[in-house]
Amino acid sequence: MTTTYKASFERACRTEKNVKVKERMLLVLNVVYHGRIAAHVAKDLHRSRSWACQWLKRYDRQGLDGLKDIPKSGRPTELPEEIDYEIKTILTDSNQGWTTKQVEGLITKESGIRYHSNHIYRIFRRWGLKQKVPRKVHINTASAEEKDEFKKRSNKYLWTLNTKRRKRKSLK
Repeated sequence: MTTTYKASFERACRTEKNVKVKERMLLVLNVVYHGRIAAHVAKDLHRSRSWACQWLKRYDRQGLDGLKDIPKSGRPTELPEEIDYEIKTILTDSNQGWTTKQVEGLITKESGIRYHSNHIYRIFRRWGLKQKVPRKVHINTASAEEKDEFKKRSNKYLWTLNTKRRKRKSLK
């Protein structure tokens, strides 16, 4: 390999943001450009030899783009983008909290599509919303009145340190 390829590859390694892709680039850099053994580099990266061989083959076939993740296909969403956007804006514009059941009803009302409550959590995460969880309160916490009553008590119940000191006789 020529030095121009190596320099451009090292530059690409420095500018890459995805950590997984950067790790794969480090593997290729050490094996292809520095001449190290793939198994040793994989061990240094705490990966298996088969992992290293797989990514080296992809690099040989597809080049630098082969080190990036391939987009995975999945089931397309049934919710149209317009309705998805409408519901998201309704939820973000309101100051009130929404329960999963309320959002499920809103989606059903707007689009006619019914989702399971577990899928509603996935939709929330996709929209960037978080679940609001109340802060824990200890069951034995005293009320404000009990705290005031405690503060008003006299000091007769408090322990104090005996301040009288004994005088020592000096030894002559």
